Amino acid sequence: MAEGGGLLNRYRTKSSIGGSNPPLSASTLLSSVPVREIPKRPAKAGIFGVKFGSENFILTLEGALKLKEISYIHAEGYPAGEMKHGPNALIDETLPVVCIATQDPNDPSSVLKYEKTLSNIQEVTARSGRVIAIAIEGDTHISQLVEHVIHIPQTHELLLPILEVVPLQLLAYHIAVRRGCDVDQPRNLAKSVTVE
Repeated sequence: MAEGGGLLNRYRTKSSIGGSNPPLSASTLLSSVPVREIPKRPAKAGIFGVKFGSENFILTLEGALKLKEISYIHAEGYPAGEMKHGPNALIDETLPVVCIATQDPNDPSSVLKYEKTLSNIQEVTARSGRVIAIAIEGDTHISQLVEHVIHIPQTHELLLPILEVVPLQLLAYHIAVRRGCDVDQPRNLAKSVTVE
């Protein structure tokens, strides 16, 4: 943990988080403007996949949860390595698959996970799946493989989840708006905590 904190502190000065330049999360919001163009024909279900070996599996669950909560579309989150165990059987031209295909090019293990994720994306597209990928800015290779790419700023592997969640939430929001759902008052959600 101490090493992680030290790494974040060293990286904070390089990435201008909290500095005079716009924070990375603000850059992510600005670069995610094309997200609203993606849900032209909303699906009835969706699969969220995450890169191999990632501790960020929780992000796929968050993306799927947001889609369920405000768009009323069934969605599931899966680690990329588990896509072969069931979800691949559901993939066809009507089912969008959202893949988090980011990498830290300065981290060899991150690059390896990214390459495995690209292989998984190719398996989805071979089954006529519609892939929406979240990738880092400057990644031109992925745009040749998928239908839509949402770019986020390049940063350290440990900071990527903070940026990856923004387009997932925006995607759920724009799909809900396109479907005519009330995003300010989602149905059947209690916004309170019960005290015993």
